[in-house]
Amino acid sequence: MKIFKIENKQTTLLILFYLMNWRILSLKLKIIVMSLLLGRNVFGDPVNTGKLLTKEEANELFHAWVLNPRLQLHMRQVACLMKCWATEKENLDEHNVWKWEMAGLLHDADWDQWPDLHCKKIIEELEHRNVDPEVLHAIASHGHLHFGVAPETQMDKMLYAFDELSGLIHAYSLMRPNAYEGMDVKGVKKRLKEKTFAANVSRDDINDACVRANILLDDLISFIIPRQASVV
Repeated sequence: MKIFKIENKQTTLLILFYLMNWRILSLKLKIIVMSLLLGRNVFGDPVNTGKLLTKEEANELFHAWVLNPRLQLHMRQVACLMKCWATEKENLDEHNVWKWEMAGLLHDADWDQWPDLHCKKIIEELEHRNVDPEVLHAIASHGHLHFGVAPETQMDKMLYAFDELSGLIHAYSLMRPNAYEGMDVKGVKKRLKEKTFAANVSRDDINDACVRANILLDDLISFIIPRQASVV
């Protein structure tokens, strides 16, 4: 191993400055990640099984907590995908379809105004409102590497699967002249391979979600494109 001697004192100090600041930044990131861990895997009270907010109550909470139009769109897109999957793939009744849709609609409800309390605040709010524990668990597990709660039910797994991929597909639509029209699986997968495109979207989460949900990535993309296109 070669050892290089730095003759310039100013350069040495500059390198030390950047190294110290990088260590501080790394420590802050670790603290942020640790703060997002929910510290529990059980949410709500089993006696509230089957209890949901009405659509009016859910939308009132949605608009009161989420002020960013782009985040609102993302959450409505995920809600639509959850509703469509519950209807078309799970063949659920109206009540349970709304359960899936509500989980999608509110999964990021606290991110806009309280990012340091994501997902703690929305879960506590829904617990206070006596919402079905399955909805709470789905929200808690939609980013299990961040919150420490693994997806278990099919609703958990599909919310996790739709969340990141929905965001990347929407970003792709914004750069296309015809948005969703003519979009195909090949184009989406090409963007997935480009690490600099929608860099905040976790490719690892997308791949992990597909494995957990036992669904092929191509099939998930094919499902999302036409249904998400209807949400504007």
